[in-house]
Amino acid sequence: MDTHRSRFLQLALRADALRFGEFTLKSGRISPYFFNAGQFNSGATLAALAACYADAIEAAGLEFDLLFGPAYKGIPLATALACEFARRGRDLPVAFNRKEAKTHGEGGSLIGAPLAGRKVLIVDDVITAGTAIREALTIISAAGGNTAGIVIALDRQERVREDANASAAQAVAREHAIPVVAVAGLGDLLAFVGETGTLAMHRDALLAYRARYGIA
Repeated sequence: MDTHRSRFLQLALRADALRFGEFTLKSGRISPYFFNAGQFNSGATLAALAACYADAIEAAGLEFDLLFGPAYKGIPLATALACEFARRGRDLPVAFNRKEAKTHGEGGSLIGAPLAGRKVLIVDDVITAGTAIREALTIISAAGGNTAGIVIALDRQERVREDANASAAQAVAREHAIPVVAVAGLGDLLAFVGETGTLAMHRDALLAYRARYGIA
């Protein structure tokens, strides 16, 4: 397993962002694990997470010149990632959107650097139904930007519907012809559990879940 994938999963476990048990998802599926990026809630954990994102982006070879964080979780993620790239010697502009357009002051729904003419990398935690990402794509296009790719923390690598054989991330990538990069996926999680003795008890449940809902 790539170092950044292993580091990310270890970090998520320590931060309680990754949990094992029985969890009812928004889709109604009963999952043996749950991921909540909101648990990366300190400067140290956000900095470590941003380093994992940066490593995944560099490994994928994405070309971009602006970071965009969709409200809400994407905002601190894009900001932390910008700080990490600055630490590495690359100063990138950052932008994000408001959930509701501001009607006073400067107004509008966008905050931060202008998007026009930029190659934009969307930074978020997961892609579930793809609704928030599609909204971000519309915002970027309307502002004159071009989406160069999407980076997320975790790809659950499971079918969006029973009759489909594509994950939410794959569906977005195909629909909009843009790359989607994940720091780690369900396959990495299975490998991680197999290598971590204290988590071995969860492997069978993860395998059963992948067999029922996983993509080919």
